[in-house]
Amino acid sequence: MLNETQHALAPVLSGFLNEHIIRDRGLSQLTRSSYAHTFILLIRFIHQKTGKPIDRLQLEDISSEIVMRFLDDLEQARNNSRRTRNLRLAAIRSFFRYVQMRIPAALELAASVRALAAKKAANPVIDWLSIDEARAIIQLPSMKRRDGIRDRAMLSVAYICALRVSEVLALSLSDLDLGSKPTLHVIGKGRRARILPLAPDTVQLLRAWLSARPDVPYDHIFLNRHGFPLSRDGFAARLARYVELAAGTVPSLAQKRVTPHVLRHSCAMHMLKATRDIRKVALWLGHASIQSTEIYLHADPEEKLEILTSHGGLGIKPGKFASRASSVMSMLEAARKPSDGLQAVVKLR
Repeated sequence: MLNETQHALAPVLSGFLNEHIIRDRGLSQLTRSSYAHTFILLIRFIHQKTGKPIDRLQLEDISSEIVMRFLDDLEQARNNSRRTRNLRLAAIRSFFRYVQMRIPAALELAASVRALAAKKAANPVIDWLSIDEARAIIQLPSMKRRDGIRDRAMLSVAYICALRVSEVLALSLSDLDLGSKPTLHVIGKGRRARILPLAPDTVQLLRAWLSARPDVPYDHIFLNRHGFPLSRDGFAARLARYVELAAGTVPSLAQKRVTPHVLRHSCAMHMLKATRDIRKVALWLGHASIQSTEIYLHADPEEKLEILTSHGGLGIKPGKFASRASSVMSMLEAARKPSDGLQAVVKLR
């Protein structure tokens, strides 16, 4: 039995993720997924450092000291940026705000964790790919293999539609319309929805994948080889493999750290070069404020908005937007999976 001053972690986390986040605060499924991922990392860290079985962890095991060690490990062992560190801390502090409201006996613990300060993060350095580099990666998956068909469609959608990896993995069959005017419905941060037009090449790839896609109960578009929704780690691993192979023909890739988010940055940069209109880029990416998009103006210190004008214009097509306001680890894994402007299309040539 637990000490009367201690509280099992699993039910508290379950209430936070499954009730408070969505019902009480009205946050998006993507936010819930991100928070759940933070606690997966934290719980694994605590288990590794203390040896305590995961399903026997208690709320009191998440002390301010262990949280600080976890945050340091993110930067030192996982090479996460300060911004990523701060996002993980924000999720943990949000959880302990919930704890303060629901568990009076844990007020002191919650206050000590919520007192942890974020680190000042420098202005982000945008990593992005040239059109040739992006093409080399995306055209590498073999169309003769089912996983290759999936990967080419998945990477193309991620790049061409400038999607966050969470948005790619959350896409469901109902979000896809391959009719006379093919579109993709995407719900991003803050439940902001955007409807993106799809170019013929992308439509062809998606149709090829849907023909090869296994018939399983899940309605996610992109599945792993076992028929389950693809994970962040799975996406990143596939991308890393193709980057490594593509570096054989495009040597510049060997000097770059290409993460899934780099595909989104690359699309934004290419649209900025094609349009020289930061407002269109903001709409394309689904940013709530143009301030979030201004980082792309400073990505090239030599030419700013005149960057790479030697590139040919990319085909820009208008789009439209719509607005719509067990064990602890199993629960967290389930919570990671979402339940469920003028826009442009960058066509690979």
